[in-house]
Amino acid sequence: MIFRPEGCIFETELNQHYISSAEGLEEARRSGAIVEARAVVCNSDHDLIVELPCGRGIIPREEGALGIAEGTTRDIALISRVNRVVCFKVMEVRTDSYGNTAAMLSRRSAQQQCLDEYVMNMHSGDIIEARVTHHEHFGSFVDIGCGLPSLIPIDAISVSRIAHPSDRFALGQMIKAVVKSNDNGRIYLTHKELLGTWEENSAVFSAGETVSGVVRSVEDYGIFVELAPNLAGLAEPKDGIEAGQRVSVYIKAVIPEKMKVKLVIVEQCGECSAPEPFRYFVSGEHMESWRYSTARSKRCIGTIFE
Repeated sequence: MIFRPEGCIFETELNQHYISSAEGLEEARRSGAIVEARAVVCNSDHDLIVELPCGRGIIPREEGALGIAEGTTRDIALISRVNRVVCFKVMEVRTDSYGNTAAMLSRRSAQQQCLDEYVMNMHSGDIIEARVTHHEHFGSFVDIGCGLPSLIPIDAISVSRIAHPSDRFALGQMIKAVVKSNDNGRIYLTHKELLGTWEENSAVFSAGETVSGVVRSVEDYGIFVELAPNLAGLAEPKDGIEAGQRVSVYIKAVIPEKMKVKLVIVEQCGECSAPEPFRYFVSGEHMESWRYSTARSKRCIGTIFE
């Protein structure tokens, strides 16, 4: 079975087949399939009510997420699911004399299977898909499968420094991430290693060009302008420039041995727009190591996945 972040299978033909009739739900129950539908209410008992084309689904509070019954997961994990697609396994299907269908569902069971068969088998260096679920100032939380959460710390999101994770990720965005470590099912993630080395990023730019960039910080000695998520250059000081602005910059020099790009700000272009899709430089499902630094640089910046 393939385990994916919640919402990824909702529109599939098979999932719609399962949730569209009592017979489909019963088929899902017998096969043990993980199914998805939208949670529309969290009632006063913190049971989740799920919208089904053929009737109503109920996820009892203790079946709402791993750790709820044990007290290690807070009920906000249930409340925050309202108006979102959730995954579950069908435990029981009932149809009354009027033809109304009610299904007892378990999101916890789906998460337990995902944990046992997928998450526990993750290794350092594995490249996985994830969905951004919410931001904190220290990083972004992501769904790595069936609603199971993990954190990408803000300093692991990209080489170019950002003030807040929302500068790089949009809520609901599907991304890739790299497993840094697996502590008995507690997954630690990183992201910057997928965004390319200094040489890979700087190869897109040449001295003499004028390009667009985003101001990331303003210092007394100059202004750091991001040209790509893993590449920033230093521009000469200029009045009226603030972090978060998009600017056009003239590239004075690209210096591989010092890993520096010298810039001159030409013009302000307004506020930065929403985060854009990423260009990932790494393909495949696993990486052993990553070296950001150039061969001629005296600094060695990189990651070894063990």
